[in-house]
Amino acid sequence: MMKLLMSWDIKPGLEAAYFEFIVNEFAPSLLRLGLQPTEAWYTVYGAGPQILTGGAAEDLETITRILDTDEWHDLQSELFTYITNFEYKVVPDTGRFQL
Repeated sequence: MMKLLMSWDIKPGLEAAYFEFIVNEFAPSLLRLGLQPTEAWYTVYGAGPQILTGGAAEDLETITRILDTDEWHDLQSELFTYITNFEYKVVPDTGRFQL
């Protein structure tokens, strides 16, 4: 198993629209693409990314295929209207919270 780890900050004033997008479009689209959400963390206080999230797939080829789809690129473009400081990496899934 491999995991796609992502982090970002929500643009000020867009929190409600952001959460509506995440619940109604982003998370369901990840599932359709074949990425199983594993965790989502919201930082309320302190330094670091406001959002940390991850999704698992069977292997690196599956994640690479997902990241190469038009649907992912469209989803990411829409996500960028609500966020800044987007970062991601692909790592082996340890079954625990990962940074």
